[in-house]
Amino acid sequence: MSASSAASTQGQSVDIKAFIDARPISAFQWFLVAMCFLVVVADGMDVAIMGFVASPIIDEWHISRPAFGVVMSAAPFGLAAGALLAGPYSDRFGRKPVLIVSIFLFGLLTVAAAYASTPVEMAVLRFLAGIGLGAAMPNTTTLLSEYAPQRRRSLMITVMFTGFNLGSALIGLGAGYMIPHYGWRSVLLLGGVIPLLLVPVLVLALPESARLMALRGTRPDRIGTILGRVTGHRFKGTETFISNEPPLPARTPIRTLFASGFRATTVSLWVTYFMGLLVIYLLTGWLPTIMKDAGMSIDTASYITAGFQIGGTVGAVAVGWVMDRTRPAMILGVAYIGGALLIFTLSQYGIVSHGVAMLAALVALAGFCMSGAQTGLNAYAPGCYPTAARATGVSWMLGVGRLGSIVGSYVGGALLGLGWGIDTIFALLAIPALLAAVAITATQVRGKSVAIKEVVAH
Repeated sequence: MSASSAASTQGQSVDIKAFIDARPISAFQWFLVAMCFLVVVADGMDVAIMGFVASPIIDEWHISRPAFGVVMSAAPFGLAAGALLAGPYSDRFGRKPVLIVSIFLFGLLTVAAAYASTPVEMAVLRFLAGIGLGAAMPNTTTLLSEYAPQRRRSLMITVMFTGFNLGSALIGLGAGYMIPHYGWRSVLLLGGVIPLLLVPVLVLALPESARLMALRGTRPDRIGTILGRVTGHRFKGTETFISNEPPLPARTPIRTLFASGFRATTVSLWVTYFMGLLVIYLLTGWLPTIMKDAGMSIDTASYITAGFQIGGTVGAVAVGWVMDRTRPAMILGVAYIGGALLIFTLSQYGIVSHGVAMLAALVALAGFCMSGAQTGLNAYAPGCYPTAARATGVSWMLGVGRLGSIVGSYVGGALLGLGWGIDTIFALLAIPALLAAVAITATQVRGKSVAIKEVVAH
């Protein structure tokens, strides 16, 4: 369908996906990317924040690292629960309301965590904040994927997700300055206020998914108003809007994930996300403390760890750009393999034996591959599921995969408490990175078959 034929559909059915794919990308679509980008910036700040405040909290509260590992893993447990809940509710009630409520909750509870006085209080507040946080990421991914044209979808989603790496880097840079001057509580306050400031903007400007509205039988004039605002096209009010795709193979979105044609892809996505987050959380969660123990100042350790996220920001854009032009699963597999090799190189190199500059470069390159691949996976997953089950598919991948972040957060502290050397831990981390590469590569044929079903349906 050409742009002109897609536009001249007054009195006819308008296939929303085909209409979006046929038109040039509008200014509002880029504005939508920017809004989702800011959500993910706040998300990245909150996810990484405990890694930067861990050392001063441990010193102030006089607790062991394994004990603080429980606090570190509280938010990932909440993230998993929030993601598992968010998808079915988002497919039922809409992307926008679930997203806004989730952002408000994790902002408010992060502010509350700044006033925690015991590890138990901190763990409870971080768990509750994680529930809100876990619902935000899959909804931004799903909503943007449904308004991005197919030819630029991976790039637009990965650009959005660079906000995660940027947010993690910014909170690291902020922590390097704020902790020595204002204490660790100031970092949590910053991480909570920013998402709260986003809420009124999203209430006013964020659109609901037109494809989901069509499936739910929303009035055509409402769909036309929203779709017209997003794409810049003026509808005359006589159109009928449809999301033309195959029927769900099961009665509910959750059952669809395990139906024939989706089951193996679902499991592969879960394994890949689990392994990737295990590596990323252990590195970003414990690297500042590890480097401080090796003799670095806390600000230098924070800056080097922030380099992992900065490298991931660049890697995400590069991976997304290539994914739109060739086989995406193979590109993700190559990136995970690169991450495994670089992490293994770090294990052989040593933390401080060859200077800060070389260490920072290796950490940034590892972030380029690992975080770049993980971001690309978020862009790849929505295309594996139909609209009525898309939020559930994406959110359950994130929820089940979050178990990897829990393992990474807890195991890092436990192994350090047992006296394991960081070189040994890094060498072992190369294994899950390789397993992620194998799992995502296995989805290539299955992912392509899902995409073919969607195209044929049009």
